Amino acid sequence: MADKLHFSLVSPARELFSGEVDHVIAPGSDGEFGVLVNHAPFMTTLKNGVVRVEENGETTMRLFVRGGFADVTPAGLTILAEEAVNLDSVSAESVQKEYDEAHRALLAEGKDGPQVHALEEQVAYLESLKAALTN
Repeated sequence: MADKLHFSLVSPARELFSGEVDHVIAPGSDGEFGVLVNHAPFMTTLKNGVVRVEENGETTMRLFVRGGFADVTPAGLTILAEEAVNLDSVSAESVQKEYDEAHRALLAEGKDGPQVHALEEQVAYLESLKAALTN
């Protein structure tokens, strides 16, 4: 397995993936980046977006992350996400329902409510997740 990259994606809830892969593409805060085996070490923050795992030139897994950090070391790539979900396990209908609820709560909160910032972040996250499901 010397020609494979060890990749782990962990959220506070659980480890979503750990294994050997060909290539990982992630949504860095400064732009999308790819990691192959023997990549130079670096650490960066992540923005909301899709992490794609590729095998033999084909995308085999799409994981949506809500922020976090990516750490590339000689041992591989570790992503520590604030929240993460495998896009194969999410339905557009459930995300739309959650979005509608969060949007209603934001409107009810008003401009100066104590939960405005958290609700705005939740709505933005759900908008990004909805977009990822349609692409």
